[in-house]
Amino acid sequence: MWVTADDQIRQELLPNGRYDEARGNRESAYTGRYWVKGNRIEYADDTGFTANGTFQGDVLHHGGYVFYREDSPAHRKAIDTRVR
Repeated sequence: MWVTADDQIRQELLPNGRYDEARGNRESAYTGRYWVKGNRIEYADDTGFTANGTFQGDVLHHGGYVFYREDSPAHRKAIDTRVR
């Protein structure tokens, strides 16, 4: 699970090559396919929208957002920084 520091966007990358993204209280706000090549991820939403992102360890930069692997040290640090 990849989440923003404020936990408002949660993106689950499923092992079958599908993703499910929740936004706020809206579950499955976006769904589609994804594939990873090296440190890059490509998305194809079920509506036809495409996007990409870049992994840097436990951090994912995608669509102008920063996601963190849930419960990773990077995620905990982002939460601590946001709370201060």
